Amino acid sequence: MSLRGQPLDWTKDGADWPNRAYSRFVEAGGLSWHVQTMGQGPDLLLVHGTAASTHSWRGVAPLLAKSFTVTAMDLPSHGFTQAPPFHELSLPGMARLLGELLQKLDLNADLVIGHSAGAAILARMCLDRTISPSRLISLNGALLPFAGVARHVFPSLAKVLFSNPLVGHLMARTASPRRVANLLSDMGSDLDPEGLALYTRLFSNPRHVSGAIGMMANWRLTELEAQLPSIPADLLLVAGGRDHAVPLEDAKRVHALVARSRLVVLDRLGHLAHEENPAAVCEVIAQFLHSEIATGQS
Repeated sequence: MSLRGQPLDWTKDGADWPNRAYSRFVEAGGLSWHVQTMGQGPDLLLVHGTAASTHSWRGVAPLLAKSFTVTAMDLPSHGFTQAPPFHELSLPGMARLLGELLQKLDLNADLVIGHSAGAAILARMCLDRTISPSRLISLNGALLPFAGVARHVFPSLAKVLFSNPLVGHLMARTASPRRVANLLSDMGSDLDPEGLALYTRLFSNPRHVSGAIGMMANWRLTELEAQLPSIPADLLLVAGGRDHAVPLEDAKRVHALVARSRLVVLDRLGHLAHEENPAAVCEVIAQFLHSEIATGQS
């Protein structure tokens, strides 16, 4: 199976892309990647989640760039980055491809931040020693498998949807601000008009939609769950109290599994907490960076 359609057009769709002045395109792992780099200081890496792109860091990145050299990218098959073969949309595949990009950039950040599936990719890379940060921050991280029958049903359903060449096009054609707003609201997040418009633009692109479905079809987290206690980095779990996509109980379970971890709950924010209130999330990050995590939960 292969992904259908073309990535977004940088000239047209990217004309007003957030933080466009810091964008460039980098060849690595056989793909052309859309990468943004800004700021000055120690290296900091940002990795978005499924169905998102660099736009999701539009508020967070400039704030962090006051103290760090911040690097973010569109993951393979997302936004303006090219698509790999279908099987590379798995957790190991995405981790490997991102590792090749970081090698090309000569980047080994001491601080890495991932949202949702992006946190799982970074955790996998830490365990594989592809990266060696001292601290990993998970923003509503999707680090555990779905519970119950959903663990088997969701990936199988996504694979069936992906195998139909019309699904991505149909979903893209029916994307509208109202439907996208409802989808984001179902995850507990209400975004400003800019955020809503950007997600609508992404979800109107068949290749982006197919890439997100392909990731879900390939995603397996059982092995990662078993290895989380061995993660070689201090872990901050930031969880939105209104997150309906990754339950707060998942963050509590990971906190119990990982000795050198800390859990912070942002009660009034949802799955896209870092887009809803970038300043609040950056404040939590700053506090984490200026604290110590003892062996044992705190």
